Amino acid sequence: MKFITFRNPKGEQRAGWLRGEEVVDMQLAGKGELPRSIRELLENQEAYLPVISSIEKEVQPTYSIEEVELLAPLPNPCTFRDYVAFETHVKNAAATHGNTVAPEWYEVPIFYFSNPNVMRGPGEDVARPKKCVKLDYELEMACIIGKEGKNIKASEAEEYIFGYTILNDWSARDLQAQEMKVLLGPAKGKDFATSIGPWIVTKDELEPYKIDDVFDLEMTAKVNGEKWSHGNFKNIYYSFGQMIERASEDVTLYPGDIIGSGTVGFGCVLELGTDKYRWLEPGDEVELEITGLGVLKNRIV
Repeated sequence: MKFITFRNPKGEQRAGWLRGEEVVDMQLAGKGELPRSIRELLENQEAYLPVISSIEKEVQPTYSIEEVELLAPLPNPCTFRDYVAFETHVKNAAATHGNTVAPEWYEVPIFYFSNPNVMRGPGEDVARPKKCVKLDYELEMACIIGKEGKNIKASEAEEYIFGYTILNDWSARDLQAQEMKVLLGPAKGKDFATSIGPWIVTKDELEPYKIDDVFDLEMTAKVNGEKWSHGNFKNIYYSFGQMIERASEDVTLYPGDIIGSGTVGFGCVLELGTDKYRWLEPGDEVELEITGLGVLKNRIV
């Protein structure tokens, strides 16, 4: 299934799911037995998912997708951890500063915490920070945690994943570089906006693409309709299971936590190089597409 958060024609924020090109309002469909938000669904899915399964094929859609405004499917995650799990990206990023990959990167999957309160949805404008002139996109995939757990083994992590979505980890490279020279950050280089969407695809829908513990998913990024980046998720070095194992060491993960994969190789301007490409500017439209997950578009303002 594809779960969404949307604004209905009355301007009310609701949660639901897609059936083809039609939208089902979850609370209306459940006649009060289902929640208003995806966060509530995740936190109580043992109670809600059986209800949804029983009515999903019978209930009538509430709107066409053209009648609603899609928002970030999980607008208020508990936490947002973003990893750097693609080796090619790490090598390319390190090379831009004349460095090589730190040996520690091969020992454990590395992540940072970002701002869970700035989630942007499909079609939503993203404001370039006032002090930024080197704005970048990052082509990523994210998993949504659906079950509470601590000290989770990578081999058992699948049962803690609810679904997946596209993630754009917007990056102010100039602000990021300044901070990280003192071995902290990326902080202000990342905390102004993160785009996710257009929906959360439940994990069963990606089973046809699964290869061992990764997925064979084409990933592309376009700027103003021109393809800039192309990669495949199967080339990731650390699986989501390994990321979840690392994140949950001595810490409880909760339903509604987001875990980002990090950027696919050549999935940002930093890697592509400004000799051929350029930093993003107001007016640019960035379009990320991942097989099975849809298309996530945002305009820079």
